[in-house]
Amino acid sequence: MKTVLLPAALLMFPAALAAQEMVPATLAGHAVLPAFSFTPPPADAPAETWISGRFTAGTAPVRTPLSLDQNGVARPFMGQPLQGFSGFALARADDGALVALIDNGFGSRANSSDALLSFTRATVDFETGAMRVAARVWLSDPDHVVPFRIVHEATDTRYLTGADFDIESIQVIGDTVFIGDEFGPYILTATLDGVLTGVHPVTLDGVELRSPDHPALRVPAEAGTDWRVPRSRGFEGLAMTPDGATLWAMLEGAILDAEGAEETGTVRILAFDPGTRAFTGESLRMRLTEGASAIGDFNFIDATRALVIERDGGEGHPSLACAEGQTEGCFRNPARVKRVTLIDMGQVDAEGFVARLAQIDLMDIADPDGLARMPTDGAVPEGRFVFPFVTIESVIAEDGEHILVGNDNNLPFSAGRQLGVADANEVIRLHVPELLAAR
Repeated sequence: MKTVLLPAALLMFPAALAAQEMVPATLAGHAVLPAFSFTPPPADAPAETWISGRFTAGTAPVRTPLSLDQNGVARPFMGQPLQGFSGFALARADDGALVALIDNGFGSRANSSDALLSFTRATVDFETGAMRVAARVWLSDPDHVVPFRIVHEATDTRYLTGADFDIESIQVIGDTVFIGDEFGPYILTATLDGVLTGVHPVTLDGVELRSPDHPALRVPAEAGTDWRVPRSRGFEGLAMTPDGATLWAMLEGAILDAEGAEETGTVRILAFDPGTRAFTGESLRMRLTEGASAIGDFNFIDATRALVIERDGGEGHPSLACAEGQTEGCFRNPARVKRVTLIDMGQVDAEGFVARLAQIDLMDIADPDGLARMPTDGAVPEGRFVFPFVTIESVIAEDGEHILVGNDNNLPFSAGRQLGVADANEVIRLHVPELLAAR
């Protein structure tokens, strides 16, 4: 199996590779899929899957319409939300559509048992600003591959739900779909029509990495011993080298060491062999930009250079940050660090950290032609555009000068574009020649 890196050469680069240059970005297109976009479940799914979002209010199921205070979204929903794009595959569909992963549902194992897992083919028309979903592929486990009990255990098709896995990243190699999960964390494999073929655990230095949501764990579980991947810090990024020889799985945030201390400001990147369907033992690290707490997506642009989304946990424009004691008409935790960074995994320092080459600020995008299709609450300067979402989770290079970036709108919880308004799914096209040319 061909590998990306030559280990003997890795120690030649200095620690200064952690720095990077900030370069400009210009809006070249903006498309929107409305927040309230739903599809019916598959015809042979259990009847209960026609209603989703029943468990988003806490411990008691929502049986009558309930509005969320933050943005007025009434739930439960009729149908399955077509929302939460959480990753673009490097390889496009035969018709040129993006292969886009839809997130696990409503954010946690506890509230997503009525959300079916899927990926889709999405077409983006920047001329009209519309997004169209050409097909939705539902994940299922009819062959009983999953090594634990699932929500729809007793059914024939065994459709998977957001209480079974938290899927966050996707790649397609030939007739196999590879998906990064956060609950295990695992690498899942499936056919092009969504039938699960494998659930692959992750190992680091010969030891399996687990999160508190791993199905084998029970309370009490000891941090650093029983689990080292904090909740919601599994495989947020899964990047495929252009030759399809290697997958690199990037954890969303810092893991714990064996003593339970966090590897602050660092994320791990682990090599997975799609041929043998096992982790190879190769691992690298990336230093997060100051103020970032997580990554959102990860895709190669050539044999060694890759785009990474880095972000904090805020949403909304900083000009509307809540003053002390203020609770309405403001953003309690506004967006401040939303970046796309170009890294080079062929340049690695003596500690195993990859080089950071250049970066753009998604909170400061030029829009000289007025291409923005949605208003933004806050003091956004004229001729500028912002992407102020808590979870920005899709990035891919379109050509030698443009990238596409998309958000996970977290229906029904997020409202970062406008106060009190549920976020839509947005995809933006950015002109970033300097970013993509950085070496």
